[in-house]
Amino acid sequence: MRVFWAVLARDLRLSVRHGADTLAALLFFVATASLFPLAIGPGPETLGRIAPGIIWVCALLAALLPLDRLFGADLEDGSLDLLMLSGLGASGIVGAKALSHWLVTGVPLLLVAAPVAVMLRMPEGGIPALLIGLLIGSLLLSLFGGMGAAIVLGARRGGVLLPLLILPLVTPVLIFGAAAADAAAGGFSARPHLLLLGAMLAAALPLCPLAGGAALRGAVE
Repeated sequence: MRVFWAVLARDLRLSVRHGADTLAALLFFVATASLFPLAIGPGPETLGRIAPGIIWVCALLAALLPLDRLFGADLEDGSLDLLMLSGLGASGIVGAKALSHWLVTGVPLLLVAAPVAVMLRMPEGGIPALLIGLLIGSLLLSLFGGMGAAIVLGARRGGVLLPLLILPLVTPVLIFGAAAADAAAGGFSARPHLLLLGAMLAAALPLCPLAGGAALRGAVE
C-alpha cells in the first residue's frame, strides 16, 4: 500500500503541474451544458425535464478528455517501465491511476454540477440524487477509463479508439444516473437506480484494475 500511495501522490503532483487539463475538462463541461439552453430555448419546464440527461452526458464527455494521457505520458518518457518495477502490481498501478483521475477530474466536475443544474432549471428535489449518482458514476467512469486507457496503450490512433471502447461500457451508468435524478425530481424514489449504480461500482472495483493490469503488462512487454 505504501507504493500505491506513492504512485498516487506522484500522479497528483503531476496533475497540479499540468492543471490546464483539469481546467479544460471543467470549461468543456460548463460550455457544453450552456449550449443546450441556446439550442432548445430557455423554457424552465423543458430545461428542467432534460437537465439530468444534459449534465450526465456533459460530465461523461468531459471525463474522457484527460484519459489519453493517463498512461501515454508515462510510456513516452519511460516512467511506465519504472512503475512496473516498483513492486506494485500492474492492477495496482491501474487502480492508482484511476483514483488519480477521479480526484483530479471527477471531484471538480462533481462540485460544478450543482451550479450547472441550477442554471438548467432542474427541480431542487432532484439535485441531491443527481450529486449522489454523479459521485458513484464518476468513480465508475474513472475505473472504466483507466481500464480502457490501458487497453489502447501503444495502439495506433489510441485516442480515437478509447472513446469508442469506453462509451458502450458506461452507457448503463448514464442511464441509471440520469434516471435517479429524474425520479427524484418527479417525486419518486431514486433508491433503486442508485443501488444499481452501487452494484456496478462493487463489481468494477476489482474487475477493472485486473483487466487493465493485464492489458498494461501486455503493452509494456
